[in-house]
Amino acid sequence: MDNLVTANLRQRPVRSLVSILGVALGVALVMLFTGLTRGLSNDLQRRAANVRAEIIFTRSGGSIDMTNPATNLSVKYAEELRQIDGVEAAVPVILYISQGNTGFGLEQINGVNWDEFAAMNQMSLVAGRAPQANKEVVIDETKARNNNLGVGSEVKLFGDLSYRVTGIYSPESGARVKMSLAAAQDALQAPNKCTFIYVKCRNGDLETVARNINAKLPGNTLQPTSEVFASVERSIPFLQVFLRVLVGLAALVSALVVMLAMYTTITERTREIGILKALGASKSSIIWIIEQEAILISVLGLAAGFALALASGWVIHRVYGLLFEYGWRWALVAAAIGLLGGILGALYPAVKAANLDPVTALSYE
Repeated sequence: MDNLVTANLRQRPVRSLVSILGVALGVALVMLFTGLTRGLSNDLQRRAANVRAEIIFTRSGGSIDMTNPATNLSVKYAEELRQIDGVEAAVPVILYISQGNTGFGLEQINGVNWDEFAAMNQMSLVAGRAPQANKEVVIDETKARNNNLGVGSEVKLFGDLSYRVTGIYSPESGARVKMSLAAAQDALQAPNKCTFIYVKCRNGDLETVARNINAKLPGNTLQPTSEVFASVERSIPFLQVFLRVLVGLAALVSALVVMLAMYTTITERTREIGILKALGASKSSIIWIIEQEAILISVLGLAAGFALALASGWVIHRVYGLLFEYGWRWALVAAAIGLLGGILGALYPAVKAANLDPVTALSYE
């Protein structure tokens, strides 16, 4: 029986290959989308963890929307915050979302006073110097490595404006691209404005400092940095719903491809099935033969899907710098989709084959 299963795949190589690729496509889609989501989320968390400020200060009624930030807070608040008891540092920051310099995806940009920002977050330049002129930026080591950039390279920001990389810093913290606060204000036509102010508390006493700030500057909004820098899954609306729909569609694609392949097989092998029934093959044994073929197709498709996802992720990372981090949980989900989709998809054709009348099947042309 095993030879019968493998012989059928070899006898119809094109149809078998298309079936395997159909299963592989569903598996690869699940792995790629979940790997990209996991990679971006963990990357954001790593960079957020290196922000040493405990509080983000915004204007009255404001809040930090990391996907659509507004630059409307006066930088004068920073000086007032520095005078409050318990505040160790207050650093105004501009956050802007720009088209990525590769032409794909989005790029976060920070406008900061480099010396203040670097001192607060314990950062240092590993190459080059801090940005000074309006068309100068510094980038972190990860961006330099992923995009093959160095001191003197050009990057496109704010649409199609060219900026020169003057330095590379470490460790990564906040946005990967940083320019001077004045340069960001000029690019956004927002003089003396910022998006928010990072507040570092002396001795990390967040609650006491927050009370002191509210007493001195009432009506403004204070948010702990740990709450603002939520994971990508929680900050992007309906992302989990999208992933569940994607998983369902991948399972449906796998099941339909295998069902179509098995249904075509039954039509082409009607006489063979009639011979098996005439020789005494039971319904269960015929169903098992069809299911074995579906399982073999699903296993091969599963292996091809994992290979396709890994290769595609590597290529996308090298070309666009996007990060992929694959997890065992989603790998098991993808495996279940490939196997169960194939098994369930072959069930109807298998039952149909088992119920064929032997005499009718033997006379089939």
